[in-house]
Amino acid sequence: MLVRCCLILLLCLGLNACALFQNRDPLNISVIGIDPLPGQDLELRMAVKIRVQNPNETPVDFSGVALNLEVNDQPLAAGVSNQRGHIDRYGETVLSVPVSITAFAFLRQAYGLGRVESLQGLPYVLRGKLAGGPLGTVRFIDKGRLDLPAPTGYAW
Repeated sequence: MLVRCCLILLLCLGLNACALFQNRDPLNISVIGIDPLPGQDLELRMAVKIRVQNPNETPVDFSGVALNLEVNDQPLAAGVSNQRGHIDRYGETVLSVPVSITAFAFLRQAYGLGRVESLQGLPYVLRGKLAGGPLGTVRFIDKGRLDLPAPTGYAW
């Protein structure tokens, strides 16, 4: 009888635990800006600004951010930040994450760009995560194409 009660209790606890893992819509991520930062030696630094929108019923609390940026199918930049924050249900926030570009990644990009016909429409992939504890980490991905502004000429 005791074994049956324990099994029923474990079954109820297991079903209750499944309710904690609700289906969540993915976060909406948009890169909204890139600002230069001071670098060291052969390293380039930038602050990548992203808008994070939460389309879910439950808020997202985070205690760290990590980003990896690929351009033209090649790794370009990576960065982390120990920012803490809260995104309300159906809310949004803007985060600024410092990223580093090593000289090797820059040379790899330059070599790859030498083989493309145009700098317009280069594919990029931004992968990242908002750390929120053992069960609260939220991963995200943003894909798109970079449309770099055309150089302006001077008319004399």
